[in-house]
Amino acid sequence: MADSPEPASPESLLPDSAYRVLARKYRPQSFADLIGQEAMVRTLSNAFTTKRIHQAYIFTGVRGVGKTTTARILARALNYETDTIKVPTIDMPEPGIHCQAIIESRHVDVIEMDAASNTSIDNIREIIEAARYKPVSARTKVYIIDEVHMLSKAAFNGLLKTLEEPPPHVKFLFATTEIRKVPVTVLSRCQRFDLRRIEIPVMMEYLETIIAKEGVTVEDEALMLLARASEGSMRDALSLLDQAIAHGSGTVRAEEVRASLGLADRTRVIDLFEAVMSGDISRALVEFESQFNEGAEPLAILTDLGEFVHVVTRLKLVPEAARDPALSETERQRGLAFSKQVPIRALTMAWQIILKGLGEVQASSRPRMAAEMVLVRLAYAADLPSPGDMIRDLRNGTIAAGTVPAAPPSGSPAPSSGGPGASLPRLVADNAAPALPVEAVAAPVADGRPLPASLTDLVALARQNRDIRMMTALERHVRVTYFEPGKIDLVLLPLAEPDLPNRLHKVLLDWTGRRWMVSVVSDMPAGNLPKTLHEEAEAAEAETRQGVMALPTIRAILNRFPGTEIVGIREPAEESLPPAEPDALDREAEITDDDL
Repeated sequence: MADSPEPASPESLLPDSAYRVLARKYRPQSFADLIGQEAMVRTLSNAFTTKRIHQAYIFTGVRGVGKTTTARILARALNYETDTIKVPTIDMPEPGIHCQAIIESRHVDVIEMDAASNTSIDNIREIIEAARYKPVSARTKVYIIDEVHMLSKAAFNGLLKTLEEPPPHVKFLFATTEIRKVPVTVLSRCQRFDLRRIEIPVMMEYLETIIAKEGVTVEDEALMLLARASEGSMRDALSLLDQAIAHGSGTVRAEEVRASLGLADRTRVIDLFEAVMSGDISRALVEFESQFNEGAEPLAILTDLGEFVHVVTRLKLVPEAARDPALSETERQRGLAFSKQVPIRALTMAWQIILKGLGEVQASSRPRMAAEMVLVRLAYAADLPSPGDMIRDLRNGTIAAGTVPAAPPSGSPAPSSGGPGASLPRLVADNAAPALPVEAVAAPVADGRPLPASLTDLVALARQNRDIRMMTALERHVRVTYFEPGKIDLVLLPLAEPDLPNRLHKVLLDWTGRRWMVSVVSDMPAGNLPKTLHEEAEAAEAETRQGVMALPTIRAILNRFPGTEIVGIREPAEESLPPAEPDALDREAEITDDDL
């Protein structure tokens, strides 16, 4: 909430030696002083004019926007009284009989309570008991409860009846920063006002009036930095201005504001953006180190970098946003230039990387190192084309099989391949192992049921009967030395269950209706043992992978994306195949944008 200064303030009664901070010195004392909250003022004005004053009000918003101050002004309006005015009004041209005491929080009929330190039902019982009695001198007894969400569940429940049907001489005014923690039973009994953050142009205009009254000199850029750092909170803005005035001994310069607040130079943040988005990681790290050595916090640098990414994105999508008065001339000009050069894909990827990186920097015990690694990721990702762009280039012949691998960001080593959590593109195809046929191959029949003619058929039969345990054992834990319908010789591997032969004998009788002889071979030379089905599938996959990697198109893709890995291969549908080259292989790798 932005406030305008009040000429007649209680600070004038203080001795010269008692300094009052700006946030208290220029605290608004009437609705006329409130700026940025026009909707609330209009609603209250109409309510007072039509005499539809509610029994309870709740003010919510971020810290420092004036919730408690607004409650005090409303308490003053409810009890405003002069020689000529005897009714509640929000128009208070001069101090009334009770105004000074209410503003200074010392009026006997305006009771302020901090719910953070008075949370129990006993505190609420005191309010309920005292509410029965009429005010001592004022027109209305007003209870102001700050941070009301801190009340206990029992305290809220104890307040409900009195809140719903209070005595006619009682009004309740609540303030909270956590409106969601207030029970709906309380909210339904109150009239709610959401106090808005103060927009930067409005805040700067108000701060200029304060600066003029204080007789100090403030650079325009410094004023912009203070307004931005306050994040819409007027109290924060005035506290930061107080700090800046003390730091600069009456003259506030942008450079000193950055130093005192640990902020980064916005122009240099734009230089950092240019470096990482062009893939020049060496320049980016040098620029980051320079800003860090001059006092900018790693988290602040990344935050400002993310803000500029947002600015460029907005300018790209809505060029009219360049008229935003919150933008400096440098941000406006260079932001527009970048918006014409950087694709939206790169901007959204940069935003995601920065957003994730902010959490890493906050959680890290070495924030500088964490921030530098975020910049490395940004610079590397900025050089990667999208899968759609790559496929389009392949189709247009822009990327050839002999293409030189794309260079990593300047000054950085070539990336390693893959690894857990690596944000690298992958060539994806999903049948890593050839699927075993579900139906069994025709073989001698017993009781009308075909008999499996091979281990593959037997595994398919186990799948049909949904015996996953047996299917896994046959694929991975046995080597079959002889197989014919009715007889199996096998070698058990170390992970095989000892009773596997007996279980296999039983299930085969159930599945085929015929007794099978299952023998365990123990004297077979190790060099002559056949492979398991799983080992055969892996060997077949490796051979297929080698064949795919030999394709000119796939070689071009792997060169274009250093560190890319093929995680699977699948056959494309015949109708989707392009015309075949005379010497082309039948398989192609497909690309997805996973992990980009």
